[in-house]
Amino acid sequence: MAVQRKRFRIEETSLGVAPEQFLVESENAPKHSEIMSELRAIREQMAMPNGNVAHNVVTGELAASNERQIAEANALLESYRAQIEQCEKLKVELDLIHDAISRTKREIAVLHGKSFDGDEMAKVNGELGAVVGGTEEATQLILEAAEAIDQAASALTKVNSPDQQKLISEEIQERVISIFEACNFQDLTGQRISKVMTTMKFIENHITAMMDIWGGVDAIKAHAPPIVDTREGDDKLLNGPKLDDEGHASQDDIDALFN
Repeated sequence: MAVQRKRFRIEETSLGVAPEQFLVESENAPKHSEIMSELRAIREQMAMPNGNVAHNVVTGELAASNERQIAEANALLESYRAQIEQCEKLKVELDLIHDAISRTKREIAVLHGKSFDGDEMAKVNGELGAVVGGTEEATQLILEAAEAIDQAASALTKVNSPDQQKLISEEIQERVISIFEACNFQDLTGQRISKVMTTMKFIENHITAMMDIWGGVDAIKAHAPPIVDTREGDDKLLNGPKLDDEGHASQDDIDALFN
């Protein structure tokens, strides 16, 4: 509420105006000290480093944006690290495959150089051919000697002269000796087959080594194609003699075939 006060003469003289009534502040209006305090507060805020309150808000937004960028950069870095780790694992696997292929090549080279395409395989073929030829020759000599012995024994029963009996007996003895000599083929055949078995064992060992390189026999079996017997007619029956542990047909089985 405004109140009137008396104007002093000194005020009128200094101001050079006519006397009039002035409005003065009510006691309820803000005091000078409060106004000055507010002004000082505003001045302090304006005197803050890096600007005013609006600048602080902008600074906070920039800080939040920087944090988001840092978080995105960290996420991208983790993704790159995971990819690098996967690449390292893949490189290890590729190195293993490369080593396996190199070892397999070495095994094949050894087989090709020393067995399949080398002098060793030629020796194997020669040894097997010699076994077949020696067996046939020895069999022929034994059969001829046995036939001659049979004829001499029949003639021996028909002669009564001691001289003739002696001659026939000597012939029988010579035929027996020739049979003994022919039986020496067994020793030669055994030696030749031993050489062949050594070569076959050498090949088997290197093939087994290659199979082990790629995971063993079970892993190789999974890739083996089914075996199809393409033989026809009587060829299907030509399987050769069985080994002792393979089992043989009994007489009952043979009788059942005829029945």
